[in-house]
Amino acid sequence: MSIPKPYQQMKADFPEMMDAYEAFNSACTKAGPLDAKTVALVKLCISMGAGMEGAAHSHCRKALEAGWTADELRHAAFMCAPTIGFPNMMRARGWVHDVIEKQA
Repeated sequence: MSIPKPYQQMKADFPEMMDAYEAFNSACTKAGPLDAKTVALVKLCISMGAGMEGAAHSHCRKALEAGWTADELRHAAFMCAPTIGFPNMMRARGWVHDVIEKQA
């Protein structure tokens, strides 16, 4: 997977801070029983629910790499509707669609 240029630049400019951020992410991932595939889906869903477009795109790519199918990720977006509302789900679904179409 290609790392977005802003992330690469941040890592180049502030390596110690980014190392700490990446270590924190790793510690959170290892703190419980969820496997990598499930973690990828959880992070995508959190990003969609929080309205974070860039994170949703990134986590959608990571979820596909972790083994989720395009149809499963579309379904995850649909599952947001009862919690975050239909318009917000449509926005999140669009983010998933962006990534799926780009990779097709």
